[in-house]
Amino acid sequence: MTDTYTPPKVWTWDSESGGKFASINRPIAGPTQDKDLPRGAHPFQLYSLATPNGVKVTVMFEELLAAGHTGAEYDAYLVNIGEGDQFGSGFVDVNPNSKIPALMDVSGDKEVRVFESGAILLHLAEKFDAFLGPKENRAEMISWLFWQMGSAPYLGGGFGHFYAYAPEKWEYPINRFAMETKRQMDVLNRQLAENKFIAGEEYTIADIAIWSWYGALALGRLYEAAEFLQVEDYEHVQRWAKEINARPAVKRGVKVNRAWGELDQQLHERHAAEDFETRTQDKLTSEEG
Repeated sequence: MTDTYTPPKVWTWDSESGGKFASINRPIAGPTQDKDLPRGAHPFQLYSLATPNGVKVTVMFEELLAAGHTGAEYDAYLVNIGEGDQFGSGFVDVNPNSKIPALMDVSGDKEVRVFESGAILLHLAEKFDAFLGPKENRAEMISWLFWQMGSAPYLGGGFGHFYAYAPEKWEYPINRFAMETKRQMDVLNRQLAENKFIAGEEYTIADIAIWSWYGALALGRLYEAAEFLQVEDYEHVQRWAKEINARPAVKRGVKVNRAWGELDQQLHERHAAEDFETRTQDKLTSEEG
């Protein structure tokens, strides 16, 4: 950053900010188009994309189903944020903040909308009394869940944006957010040195939430930044990240609403368990060919 920027007295939106997501960023809320959302037959209707925040919820659903909670069946629909799907009127009705994931719980007499990934995890965990950990440790678990919600913007919107997505590489913001990201990884590494999982001996929604961001970082899946951040140095985070990555429900969950990467890892929509065997993009492409 060689030029000094002097902010005007009043900020105005007179140009796109630049970078990968410039075309969908704007300073106002609300829908830009009338577009209804599809509905399936299951008790939960999920509208999402397999970003770290989206992965939290699909992993949670797959973990619930794997644990025998048959009432957690869900339909998952792809929301392409690069094309502005999140600004459709139906989506905005579910999440006025126009961010994925968004959930409609239609399992009861009254439909309930839930938005923000942490809120969705907590809603599902309380509904099925699952992945909450022991009651005497609930405050610790919830503290780590909220730690993730407060910390990840520094990793994603901070480090990820300036390191991978900004139109130019600027030393100051990259250094600032790299330092904070490494500090956060050290926080986790110290916690996991003393605990099998984030909040103790039991796997909880805190692990699901944190793994989607920091586990992905540790496994080299975010921003092509593994070497830059020396993620292999965090040995306890590595142990934890690999253990969770090996869970069958996690392997399924990360495929749902994924629209990039290897075709056999993309399940654009999920409506039944057998979709993982029959509806991934490699199978659909083969059928079309």
